[in-house]
Amino acid sequence: MKQYLALAQKILDEGTVKDDRTGVGTKSIFGHQMRFDLQKGFPLLTTKRVAFSLIKSELLWFLKGDTNIRYLLEHKNHIWDEWAFERYVASDDYQGPDMKDFGLRALEDEEFNELYQKEMKKFQEVILTDEVFAEKHGSLGNVYGAQWRSWPSKDGENIDQIEKVIQSIKENPDSRRHIVSAWNPDEIDEMALPPCHTLFQFYVADGKLSCQLYQRSADVFLGVPFNIASYALLTHLVAQETGLEVGEFVHTLGDAHLYLNHMDQINLQLSRETKDLPTLVLNREKESVFDFDVDDIQVKDYRPAKGIRAPIAV
Repeated sequence: MKQYLALAQKILDEGTVKDDRTGVGTKSIFGHQMRFDLQKGFPLLTTKRVAFSLIKSELLWFLKGDTNIRYLLEHKNHIWDEWAFERYVASDDYQGPDMKDFGLRALEDEEFNELYQKEMKKFQEVILTDEVFAEKHGSLGNVYGAQWRSWPSKDGENIDQIEKVIQSIKENPDSRRHIVSAWNPDEIDEMALPPCHTLFQFYVADGKLSCQLYQRSADVFLGVPFNIASYALLTHLVAQETGLEVGEFVHTLGDAHLYLNHMDQINLQLSRETKDLPTLVLNREKESVFDFDVDDIQVKDYRPAKGIRAPIAV
């Protein structure tokens, strides 16, 4: 994972300080590529612990075509909570204390942060226990899962891009059209967060399946380690269904940035030594990517350094 550490160092050395949508501010570069040979181990960061349980449950959520955080909460995954909560507090149904600009206020005001955590916990509990509330306020709009599995077509039908790309790999492996896009301009404004990882393409050569992701916006400290592992896992799942070995995961980034309130954390991470990569273990009885449950996906020999906490910018 030295490629990742080199990217972080490059941003520190060469990046431009910029304002951003969240108000936190970033240091960023534009245009960067990393390559990971999936034959040499599963690319899960070892310079800090990355929660693989969250990565696999989120990917399976995408593959289900789900866009509601209830499934994630049932799997103790809180990756998307802030975005669903933001939509809820902006709705007429929310009757709690003022949460305007809650993300920045929670960072700056300890008393407000306690209030925010209390309101968030109440929100999570109702999502899990009230199906009607969850259907309305757990939805994130037509984010990744909807675009992957049910892209709306002009004739009123839905296109299952994942199913089609797997069939294409099986029937015409040399095609240059093994592409899945999450960037649907007609629905961007209805999404809680426009897709950061916008488009990916598969490539078959010498009996191996490779995947390249284009990511328009890359939170290098918090998000990118998840993105690397998620798309590496997706490549393994698709390779198993199509009877191929894994090749490379190629990660191409647009705006690659470090948030200004992540500087201490990334410097701590850069001070650490890398360790051997873990090995991915899949249930070989599963014939389709849609058949996998979280227990069918494991990593072994993962011995990372301790985790490093950092605030998320919403």
